[in-house]
Amino acid sequence: MIWRLVVLGGVYILFLGAEGSSREGKTVTFSRTQQDESQGQGRARQRRDTRSSSGTPRPFHGPPFTSCRTPLTPDEHRVLDDNTQETGFNGDDGSHVILTWVGDGTGVALVLSTFSAPIDSFMTGGSSRLYRSTDYAKSFHDISHRINHTFIREEFEVSVGPGSSVILTADIPVVDHPGGIIFTSTDAGATFKFIQLPFHLAQRITYHFLNPDYLVALSIDGGLWLSLDFGAKWTKVHDGVHSFSWGAGIDMFLSFSREDTVETDERGDLVLKRTTDLGKTFTTIHENIFSFGYIGAFLFFSVMEDPRSPRVMYFSSDQGETFSRALLPSASTEQFYSILDGDVDMLFMHVDNPGDTFFGTMYTSDDRGILFSKSLERHLFDGHRKSDFTNITSLRGVYLTNKLDKDGRIRSVISFNRGGMWRQLNKPENVECEDQVKNCNLHIHGEHSRRNRIVPMLALSEPTAIGLVIAHGTVGDSLSSSQHPDVFVSSDGGYNWRGTLKGPHHYSILDSGGLIVAVETKREGQVKTIKFSTDEGQCWKSYNFTEQPFFFAGLASEPGTKAMNVSVWGFRPEEDGQPMWVVVTIDFQSLITRECNDQDYEEWLAHATDEGDLKRKGCLLGVKETYRRLKKKSVCRNGRGFVVSKKQSPCLCTREDYVCDYGYYRHVNTSECVRQNAGNKTLELCLNGEEDELLTAGYRKVPSDRCEGGFNLQLAVQTVIRPCGVKPSLGPPPTRSPSPITHFDTARERLVLILVCAGAGVIVLVVIVSAIIAVKGVVQGTSSPVYRFSNLRIQDEDNSITVDLESATSSNGTVCPQDSDDDLIE
Repeated sequence: MIWRLVVLGGVYILFLGAEGSSREGKTVTFSRTQQDESQGQGRARQRRDTRSSSGTPRPFHGPPFTSCRTPLTPDEHRVLDDNTQETGFNGDDGSHVILTWVGDGTGVALVLSTFSAPIDSFMTGGSSRLYRSTDYAKSFHDISHRINHTFIREEFEVSVGPGSSVILTADIPVVDHPGGIIFTSTDAGATFKFIQLPFHLAQRITYHFLNPDYLVALSIDGGLWLSLDFGAKWTKVHDGVHSFSWGAGIDMFLSFSREDTVETDERGDLVLKRTTDLGKTFTTIHENIFSFGYIGAFLFFSVMEDPRSPRVMYFSSDQGETFSRALLPSASTEQFYSILDGDVDMLFMHVDNPGDTFFGTMYTSDDRGILFSKSLERHLFDGHRKSDFTNITSLRGVYLTNKLDKDGRIRSVISFNRGGMWRQLNKPENVECEDQVKNCNLHIHGEHSRRNRIVPMLALSEPTAIGLVIAHGTVGDSLSSSQHPDVFVSSDGGYNWRGTLKGPHHYSILDSGGLIVAVETKREGQVKTIKFSTDEGQCWKSYNFTEQPFFFAGLASEPGTKAMNVSVWGFRPEEDGQPMWVVVTIDFQSLITRECNDQDYEEWLAHATDEGDLKRKGCLLGVKETYRRLKKKSVCRNGRGFVVSKKQSPCLCTREDYVCDYGYYRHVNTSECVRQNAGNKTLELCLNGEEDELLTAGYRKVPSDRCEGGFNLQLAVQTVIRPCGVKPSLGPPPTRSPSPITHFDTARERLVLILVCAGAGVIVLVVIVSAIIAVKGVVQGTSSPVYRFSNLRIQDEDNSITVDLESATSSNGTVCPQDSDDDLIE
């Protein structure tokens, strides 16, 4: 998965999510030079060191473990030799190689070789090199002539869209050229079409996520251009555009400035608009925004409602028709929000703590992105505003991240119910800590460690490899860069772990989890050996894939884990002193020849542990899931036709399927949700400036939870929250029907009123019955609106209001938002 950082002006909003299905996992960049990643990081806070408190400068090895090693037989070695191809890119001295897979299952890969400083090439007549493979990177052909040997902009890479569409952007000077040049292909690079643009691109062209003919581009002068015929013709649809994003269907959002100034976003003077007819007409959603984004079904943007107040977040779940202020602590200009993950059901949101604390609080939302509940405190966000938050895609509901505890140590935590509860990872089963280690747990290296070059890769999981997780980690009391990272594997989604490889490695999942490959990372040395396992890392074999070692750059395999071959990329110094790019592709299909049959698979109940009620064993978010997956001892091929198979059955509802509602919190000594005691502070909850009422039993079901029966909320005491008014929203008010129910705040008031109005007993009875029906609809109806309000506000001066410590969310959204602070784009 490709993760992206987006900062939304001033009060920074960081978006960490998929960069779009058209690019997800398809592009890999290899470099001969180690770039200093700390350069150019504007406004980055001081880097936090992950070393242990002892400050030991030289890494030491962690607790020992052993894993199975089996030598190759002579026949196996001969088969692999016969199915290993090496390609040398003679005469190509490019400093970067960009490998991009085109289409799904086509076997087509394009490789762009280019320089990091192209301006010199114009003086000497240099060019990029473009290569094409049609056999899963086993062999390549130079097709540079198809793009007229033009120099291609490295930062725009090889842009692939739905189907077999490809776009390359030429790197030409702006001076004396009316517009840029692109090369387009609809047949995976077999042919290219030269197109002269009427403008110069400010960033890479954006595909529509379904229709490759629909393209959007932003010019260097702020013009937004649209093409409906894959770049043949372009029409300017708006001026002064700062950022844009596709929404649902053909909806598109943009922010623009009425004034021609680069400081507009810093002052919050941008205007957010939407078009539903491909740029023919636009409607204004909100003014005075800093920036916006779109993920899943949620549109979000930050606003400063007046110059003296902190900036706040607004969300919309209906493409901007209506929107609401999120119930989140406000943030000063030194803080930031971060959208960690989300889909149509809910969002993960990180709210930074004031000052350079390197941590904040993680919240999860309801299904409208309005009500947020506290999920994890002291969530780590390092000095470069990078999070270790990871979605374990091989098992539903699992997330992994790191927290910075009060003792200054970083510790890993995992959630198996979408952020509802977090706990430390179990000690690997084949690792024992020394006696002086107080707490022995596995801690996983994340983005913070990768940026500091402690590990070469992040945790890896794939939806087709059920339960499989591979990650670098250390075992002990906390995460430490003073200890050599090792590779650990989990086969059940992170519940249990096993040490599998000593030292840092690059690794990849093939054949839907039936095959794992790894190459050891050597900082100074050269490589010639690849390791592979057919039993999820329990046992490994090693194969020397070349007689001439080379400097390792990375691993590459076709995205989607269906492939049986992997490419090892690197460079080898030649006799003239110039390095030559080398790729070695190993095809394991001839080694593992047997197709799997029914006897090779087993039934596996996910999330089944020995903890808790046996009747609820395997229940997660209201459902049990039983998967059909490959046995570890089976050595066979899942094949390209493999499809994940599972059976689902609903569970009875329990307290775990609910979180505390707005105005409630979980009591320390019980699992009950009790009413928030706000004291003199008033929790504000309003509809366009008018007081609104919230009828709740104190609980709300976790979004996407599908439990049935069980936990009965009708027995809970119904309470009414009377919040005060807030400033009206700039957005269009949603339709609101007058409530036929009269509510009273306390039992004493209700008793007095009943005594006074004894003659109106029939009316009171109708009111009670109506209220019960309303509560039932609130807590059980997940698709209908639950609350009657559009704006939410929490007192800015009181950010310590207690909310529920348990909540949930779900994974990946679509369409990445654009950054409003370019120097922080990662």
